[in-house]
Amino acid sequence: SAVALLVLLAALALGLALALLPRAPVNRLCAAPNNKTGFLCDDRVTCVPASWVCDRISNCRNGEDEQEQLCGDLPHTLPGHLVFYCSNPRSWVYADQRCNGMNDCGDCSDETGSLAACPPCGQEWWSCSPVHYEFCSCIPRRLCQDGIQHCLGWSDEFLC
Repeated sequence: SAVALLVLLAALALGLALALLPRAPVNRLCAAPNNKTGFLCDDRVTCVPASWVCDRISNCRNGEDEQEQLCGDLPHTLPGHLVFYCSNPRSWVYADQRCNGMNDCGDCSDETGSLAACPPCGQEWWSCSPVHYEFCSCIPRRLCQDGIQHCLGWSDEFLC
């Protein structure tokens, strides 16, 4: 019975020691829909788009996308792959908002320039110098020939 007690104590000590060991950080990088940067949930299957993390809506089964340790001091507590820093160092957007055609940074640094490294306008977009500040270097083709000027020089109404 003394041997059994020693084995039990050793097992408890080992369990405690293993629980106190620092754990390697879990790699949370994944590709969300449309090949956008995402956050991998604990189930290792669900990939949440970056901009859905810390939005006060739990998208992971266990709520790990809304935990205090992740969302406590944005953007500093987020994994680096979820954050894109605008040209103004105090401004940031979620990584899946980079190169989405919209001026999320307010200065187009998430859509143009070397920081963003965005590809040219896609098939669903028309390349121009937009009049409206919500766009940067492209407008959605659905805005072409709608009777409203969206591009300097009216190319969206006459050429698009």
